[in-house]
Amino acid sequence: MTTWPSVDQMRAELAEVLERFRGGRTWAFSFGDGVPEAVVLTYDEFEDLGGEGKFAVPDQVIGVAEVTRRLHEFVESARNGGGGPLVWGEDGEPEAVLLSTAQYRDLRGDDHPPAGVVDDPTVRVYATEPLPTSRPLDLDEWAARMGPETQELLEELRREDEQGS
Repeated sequence: MTTWPSVDQMRAELAEVLERFRGGRTWAFSFGDGVPEAVVLTYDEFEDLGGEGKFAVPDQVIGVAEVTRRLHEFVESARNGGGGPLVWGEDGEPEAVLLSTAQYRDLRGDDHPPAGVVDDPTVRVYATEPLPTSRPLDLDEWAARMGPETQELLEELRREDEQGS
């Protein structure tokens, strides 16, 4: 069974989370009391996923002390399906974002789990088995579909490969 940091653990470690984000030593992760209730991610990831276009983001970046003070309130709001993202960092620079797990799924464009299913949206398992209609890639067929320029490039690469052997 997977365990997540609790809300109180997160409150105690917010400054350390920023340090890990700055050093590239952690990815987005969930936390909550017994189940994943919220997600913390870097502001860069939030931006890369188009967060500012998907959510109303406050202009003000709040500091670690303010996030620490408001974390229980944020999680309680997330439990009730409300609230918006909290953008936080130090010295007014956006470095991290707090989202509910539902908001994180919306940010990524993921499906929501059925009611009652405990799901950590930061940990995903993808089906990797081939579909019944799958077949091996035929490079010549693919190049033919791409057009004459691709076919010429493929032939050129093959000639270079033969000359180099």
